[in-house]
Amino acid sequence: MSDYTIYTLENAPEKSKPILTKTQEKYGFVPNLMGVLAGAPAAVQGYAAVADAFAGSSLSPVEQQVVLLSTSFENECHYCMAAHSTVAGMVNLPEDVLKALRDGTEIESDAKLETLRQTTRKVVEDRGWLDDEDIQTFLNAGYTRGQLLEVIVGVAQKTISNYTNHLAETPVDEQLAAQAWTPPEERDERAA
Repeated sequence: MSDYTIYTLENAPEKSKPILTKTQEKYGFVPNLMGVLAGAPAAVQGYAAVADAFAGSSLSPVEQQVVLLSTSFENECHYCMAAHSTVAGMVNLPEDVLKALRDGTEIESDAKLETLRQTTRKVVEDRGWLDDEDIQTFLNAGYTRGQLLEVIVGVAQKTISNYTNHLAETPVDEQLAAQAWTPPEERDERAA
């Protein structure tokens, strides 16, 4: 059981309150993840800075969600899969692409997004040690070397939140509950 507090605007450390206020204004609520991160002002500030940097990348909002969902899938983060599945709907990520990302399967309808999914997966799985063939496949899909660095920023953003959620066992907010997620292996075990 987790001993982490989910802070609110009322009880968060003073240095965390500006980030929580901005989050409240943007989403209409303070997600539990941000409430947990608020327990360490450096954590909530760092996460917000990396998230803002990634949001300003040259990757489209759809491509950003592919990176964030692919990272969260690899790290088996229940919370972030629900959160970014919700955001994916807001940025008009095609339903078949979202299903593939949630299932960890090939994106059959869009080869470029599939390359992005595979590259993100390899960055996470191989800790950034991509070989020349992996990099060339990414470039051949129409991405740039700079965008590969942006993928790393997205992976960094999700690594902060995925690991935080693992430690804190962050409960999924009711606003995200419609997109609750279970890893495919767990689904298979339950069905057996």
